[in-house]
Amino acid sequence: METVVSGIRSTGNLHLGNYFGAIKNFIQMQHHYNCYFFIADYHSLTTHPHPTDLHSSVRRVLVEYLAAGIDPEKSTIYIQSDVPEVAELYLLLNMNAYMGELERCTSFKDKIRSQPDNINAGLLTYPTLMAADILIHRATKVPVGKDQEQHLEMARTFGNRFNRIYESEFFPEPYAFNFGSELVKIPGLDGKGKMGKSEGEGNAIFLGDSPEEIRKKVMRAVSDSGPTEPNAVKPEPIQNLFDLMKVVSAADTLQVFEDKYNDCTIRYGDMKKQLAEDMINFTAPMREKINAISADEDYVRQVARLGAAKARESAQKTINEVRELIGIRKF
Repeated sequence: METVVSGIRSTGNLHLGNYFGAIKNFIQMQHHYNCYFFIADYHSLTTHPHPTDLHSSVRRVLVEYLAAGIDPEKSTIYIQSDVPEVAELYLLLNMNAYMGELERCTSFKDKIRSQPDNINAGLLTYPTLMAADILIHRATKVPVGKDQEQHLEMARTFGNRFNRIYESEFFPEPYAFNFGSELVKIPGLDGKGKMGKSEGEGNAIFLGDSPEEIRKKVMRAVSDSGPTEPNAVKPEPIQNLFDLMKVVSAADTLQVFEDKYNDCTIRYGDMKKQLAEDMINFTAPMREKINAISADEDYVRQVARLGAAKARESAQKTINEVRELIGIRKF
């Protein structure tokens, strides 16, 4: 089976955008591919999290991966820092990564603008670490969004450069991969852009949110005074509410509110109440599993250790061959 690799930063709880944009596909992929799903705690260090926060965030994401339906018997779920070979490959790839190409990376330019007081080397070499995450398992398929496609292109560049320098065909070329239908973009509750952990308080519905938290967030979602003409084009904040309803509500429920919008009788308070209850019902099974798994310390530890062992078996094989090709050999 072909190898799939994907990771998520350990910077907070998983939300509906993560679920529909990635995890739902991961659950299907694990039955058809050799899947490695990791929690990227090294990547999160660029923001200097407090040690206690870092550990609890990693644990939370691991629990939520499991609660959402990723099976540790079918996939390899691991924590990035449990596989030291990733850091070694990161170092080796950096030796052949050039300052100019790293400085031209769009995400690095964005970070310079958004956090001018924290422009660290980890941000500059972020694409090299991402390449190491992918190449350590010699993956060919990488589920990524549009914002990560440049990093994936750089992973191909670094792998191909290694092959040329050391006259081998060792690293295959990884490509963007989406299992099933078109990638789903889940909007946030702030009226613009996608749902995200860093987009501000109340923008995201987390998988573990309580019913009370979900109702409060949805009722505060951005809306307007309503349409004044039949069949009017929906403004972005209103289209976002309909897009959210599309993924969590029944088709006939969505149609009721589409009809009310088109004949100018819609009451957004009613729509938000319905949307909140549908979100509560949708997340209920995951919320229950999150609570149950989180309380089982032995199981969480067992999953982490199993994943680390499986990931290291693959990573050690890669590193041993990379060292041999480079000429790093024991005397």
